[in-house]
Amino acid sequence: MVHTLFRLFSLSLLCILQISRGGVALTQQFARSTASSSYDTTEYQYMQMSKVPTLHFQASLPRLPIPKLEDTCRRYLNAQKPLLSDEQLRHTSSCVSKFLASEGQGLQKLLLKSNADNSHTSYISEPWFDMYLQDRKPLPINYNPFLVFVPESDPKYDNQLVKATNLVVSSLRFLRSLRDNILEPEVFHLKPEKSDTQLFRNVTKLIPSRFSWYGAYLFKAFPLDMSQYKNLFNTTRIPELGKDRIFHNPSGRHLVVMRRGHFYAFDVLDANDSIRSPKEIAACLKAILEDDRPSNRHPVGVLTSLERDQWARARTHLVETGNREILQKIDSAVFVMILDDETIGTEYNKLIKTYLHTDGTNRWFDKSFSLIVSKDGYGGINFEHSWGDGVAVLRFFQDVKADISKKPRFHPNEVDELSKESANVEKLQFSIDAKSENIIDQQKRDYQTWVNRLCVDFMINEEFGKNQCKKLGVSPDAVMQLAFQLAFYTLEGKSVPTYESCSTAAYKHGRTETIRPCTLETKAICVAMTQKQIELSKSELKKMIIECSKAHNVLTKEAVMGQGFDRHLFALRKISEKSGSVKPTIFQDPAYDALNYIILSTSTLSSPDVMVGGFGPVVSDGYGIGYMIQENRLGSVVTSYDGSRNANQYIQALVHAFKSIHDVLIT
Repeated sequence: MVHTLFRLFSLSLLCILQISRGGVALTQQFARSTASSSYDTTEYQYMQMSKVPTLHFQASLPRLPIPKLEDTCRRYLNAQKPLLSDEQLRHTSSCVSKFLASEGQGLQKLLLKSNADNSHTSYISEPWFDMYLQDRKPLPINYNPFLVFVPESDPKYDNQLVKATNLVVSSLRFLRSLRDNILEPEVFHLKPEKSDTQLFRNVTKLIPSRFSWYGAYLFKAFPLDMSQYKNLFNTTRIPELGKDRIFHNPSGRHLVVMRRGHFYAFDVLDANDSIRSPKEIAACLKAILEDDRPSNRHPVGVLTSLERDQWARARTHLVETGNREILQKIDSAVFVMILDDETIGTEYNKLIKTYLHTDGTNRWFDKSFSLIVSKDGYGGINFEHSWGDGVAVLRFFQDVKADISKKPRFHPNEVDELSKESANVEKLQFSIDAKSENIIDQQKRDYQTWVNRLCVDFMINEEFGKNQCKKLGVSPDAVMQLAFQLAFYTLEGKSVPTYESCSTAAYKHGRTETIRPCTLETKAICVAMTQKQIELSKSELKKMIIECSKAHNVLTKEAVMGQGFDRHLFALRKISEKSGSVKPTIFQDPAYDALNYIILSTSTLSSPDVMVGGFGPVVSDGYGIGYMIQENRLGSVVTSYDGSRNANQYIQALVHAFKSIHDVLIT
């Protein structure tokens, strides 16, 4: 069937290509509003006006494949090998053999049947949502990551009011383009010179949506799932006992702004859903910045840092004491803009802590994302993770950054003109009784105690980057992951479970898959480079690193194609739990739980627009490692908790690891 479709499309595309080359212009016209305001133009209202509709490829995206059971078992055992003793490995191998021969077969059949009955989605979508929403741990540090924009080239545009206004306007331009289906579709271009072209857009636009993916494939381009994008805006995670829910209300036209723990709201879209002028938005933000109220003694926002059941009960009490409308206003807001009073300066660690967690009093961690602007104009984002993954957030982040840098809509010289603008800002005042006051006061103390235990540090290697790695014949990501392993091995003399996040957005409703970068190859290099009794020449070590890179590339390719083992086993375990049958031996094995107790949790959102990004450890004695790979530099932000492991020591070991690997590779 697929081969037949490809033949049909090949013939169709030949015809379309002939038409396109013949000079037929395929353009889409957008009518300009007749309103007199220059801000009612399509040029202002939309960030992009794509010829190919935003969701054009969505209907024809391939489904996330379910791996063969034998492949999953083999990959699982390979991941266990560098972590287990010979005796432990024999036991785990026995458990896997039993699972493959009997227990797993029945679960695999149930999974395949469920997948066939739900052809509109992926097999991992529902259980992965549930995994997030059922977890009772607090959102900050545990789940919410952060990203900080690279500062503007002209410092005048990093003025807090100017920066905040431009971030709001550009975010709304992205929103309107998305909602009107004219945001450029997210496509991975394997050969950009052939597919990231007008010809590609002209051709694929003509192909019906249910077949359009195949047309893109013939250009070696891979459209990505965009089902998560709608939840970027007007979305909040609502705490409920046992399991949270995701609330989405696209009718909200207002922005909620937080400053000094106080809440404000004003409309950023008019009755026709058009974006208000930059000066109108700036005037409202200016009025908030000029509000001289002291910091809120009982900031409700800190409650979003509670354990989820505790927050659910506290929120219920807030509703019962007359705060339903204010909470609905926050929940339905387009997003939250946070104006911080603190100056960060050049304190990099302070920057990280500000965007990762701060003291919680001027945050609303439940919102799909919050844009945060410091007093000295750093801009960044903290986002809730259950609704979506890094692909959607990074696309939004990059598009907004490009927009505020290339064509900012509000300028420093316009600040003095704002006195002429009227600012219609609503102050949202919670009704707080003694019970809520006590909960807030207690959580302020508890949260501060918690974040005081968090240790953060960072490193940037300016001598090493994507370009040099490629010249040396190694994968930049493989080098990063090897360095993480080597740094840990240097400190503790052992290998530990490691997680690297990988997107499966090439498939309909794909989420993420796990790459397991701790391999026999990385362990062998760590042993060779840390134990003096093992003497290998640099050329021998270099050969080992190159082989290690090849092994890592295989794991990465498998994960991207939905052929990892983690999500598959996760889904099989969930089916087993729902059936109420005896837990399969593979899941009773201590090695399974140990493998999923992640000591090194790693993830990258590499982009030249990202100044810094990161997240917290996922276990109390682990490391959270956010890293970036750029053309001529590599960098990492590392977090840990005091009393268990030490991010400062790890960073020192990581600096040494990069130097050691670099010295070997340049021989």
